Amino acid sequence: MAENTEKTRYSEVELSEFKELITKKLEASRKELGYLQEQIKNLGRENDNRMPGLEDGTSTLEKEYLNQMASRQIQYIQHLENALVRIENQTYGICRSTSKLISKERLRAVPHATLSIEAKKNRSSNKSRRRL
Repeated sequence: MAENTEKTRYSEVELSEFKELITKKLEASRKELGYLQEQIKNLGRENDNRMPGLEDGTSTLEKEYLNQMASRQIQYIQHLENALVRIENQTYGICRSTSKLISKERLRAVPHATLSIEAKKNRSSNKSRRRL
């Protein structure tokens, strides 16, 4: 007798697999953030050694770019940490729009995803309609 019920959450084993994946991405992201922050510091030291009033536009642009990259990395780390909280709460992988499970393929590609592909497409098409 096969039940025709749809799965509503991932199993403990599946959640632990996702936790491992997210933990690895989190570790790599933190290293990347550290590298970016070190580059920003180094640029600051280089600028301190220059003559006052002679600002190099290239270094300013580079510093702005590095700050933007660091900001994105911080945001990504926060998303990954939030995903770990959802794993602990056993709500990981549940679409916040449809309440259906997000596909494993999507979660492997975007482990911090909170919307299924279906919900993401609906959201995008709704935004397009609003612009018209």
